[in-house]
Amino acid sequence: MSDLRVVPRFARAVGSVRYLARVITAVFCLVSCGVAVAASGTVPASASGATSARPSASIAASRPARAVDASAVAAPDAAGVVDPRRAFMLRDVFAQDVTRRLKVPAAEQRAYADRLQTALGEHLLGSLSGEYVVLVDRNANVQALFIYFRAAPSDGWQMIGASPVSTGRPGEYDHFITPLGVFEHTPSNMDFRSEGTLNENHIRGYGKRDMRIFDLGWAQGERGWGKGGMSQMRFQMHATDPDRLEPLLGIRHSKGCVRIPASLNSFIDHYGILDAEYVALVESGKSLWVLKSDRQVTPWAGRYIVVVDSTRKSRPAWAPAPGSKVRAKVPAGADTAD
Repeated sequence: MSDLRVVPRFARAVGSVRYLARVITAVFCLVSCGVAVAASGTVPASASGATSARPSASIAASRPARAVDASAVAAPDAAGVVDPRRAFMLRDVFAQDVTRRLKVPAAEQRAYADRLQTALGEHLLGSLSGEYVVLVDRNANVQALFIYFRAAPSDGWQMIGASPVSTGRPGEYDHFITPLGVFEHTPSNMDFRSEGTLNENHIRGYGKRDMRIFDLGWAQGERGWGKGGMSQMRFQMHATDPDRLEPLLGIRHSKGCVRIPASLNSFIDHYGILDAEYVALVESGKSLWVLKSDRQVTPWAGRYIVVVDSTRKSRPAWAPAPGSKVRAKVPAGADTAD
């Protein structure tokens, strides 16, 4: 892939091909061990994320340098083959780059993997594998996004990371309940980027400047006002005002779209988590202004966002809602921004 840096930086300084082969083999062994641990049901801390809060300054200061260079994730082994299990290395990158994370228990990770497989099967995608998939639980007591991957159809889906989100809150005019289903991210509905401008209520609805808006096109959504019913809505996934609305992630608060943390937006954008079809256009010779020149897309770029509802009646401890102090600072007109 032309825009993927597949050679680790240290390789330039290595004069011996034999030494480089030994290093790559060692990395491969580490990855394989990690996959084996995940498959056994024991989930390392980096697989389940850290906490839903931002890390303190002391923790950030004590955190070691980046354990995984994402540009080396897709490095081939000594035989020149890129093992798809290397896709799980992005767990560590997620843990280091995404500041708002959820620590999802192993049993819950498996339960959501089952929900994902069921939803894909209902849309004739039950054999999907070898690419990242984004899963959203719109349930009012959860409001979470998960990134999953599996190397082959016979494997179980395993979580890369999870973050709090906000989906559609009914009760006001032009507010839709976020639609359920499997949505394909395609250049047919070209993405764009936020200008970072303030609306009349001093809110940056799409987040700070340059945040990517993942446009999923028109979808049938359930109206959350009046007598209900279905009608078309523009379905998108995007960042939100980092100062005034991002602290509210974890509760329903949008007009129907999926609001995500800015750091998660950057992660999905930079590593091409949903860019399979965009990558195909680039490889065919197209120039797409919406894609940044420094992005590091892996060979496992996906294209699907799956929205489910877990129908939970109470909020799990791993998906905490914003506190009362945060809710008390909700700005006027906050619900007018999506």
